[in-house]
Amino acid sequence: MGDLTRTGVAIDSDLLTRFDRFIAKQGYTNRSEAFRDRIRDRLINAAVEDPDALVVGSITLIYDHHSRLLPDKLTKLQHDHRELVIATTHAHLDHHTCLEVLVVRGKSSKVQKLADLLIGTKGVHHGRLVLSSPKTSLPKIA
Repeated sequence: MGDLTRTGVAIDSDLLTRFDRFIAKQGYTNRSEAFRDRIRDRLINAAVEDPDALVVGSITLIYDHHSRLLPDKLTKLQHDHRELVIATTHAHLDHHTCLEVLVVRGKSSKVQKLADLLIGTKGVHHGRLVLSSPKTSLPKIA
């Protein structure tokens, strides 16, 4: 981390009050760390939008494992994209419903395509892709 720089920001008092309540619920002890986290989050979101950016992340799927051939289809997609899939975990939520989480790494565009294929497979009830940057220093935004 570089040297700390103090800066002032003009914020509507109602917005700041809502922000203070929000960060207190999340366990922040001061605004500075909450602001830093929000800034880092926005910078990472911008960085992973680059189709060629190296990203890491997770694809979370909720699906009915009794859906015809669905587990086989999901496994085939993962095997077809094995260069992106680092690990998977599977949990049985009830008699019909499974949760599967894939840990992924690769180019942003390829990871996004895999997530779209998995989430869009018939029988998948819900899915979500979460991406981050494995780099410790964030790239400069042009």
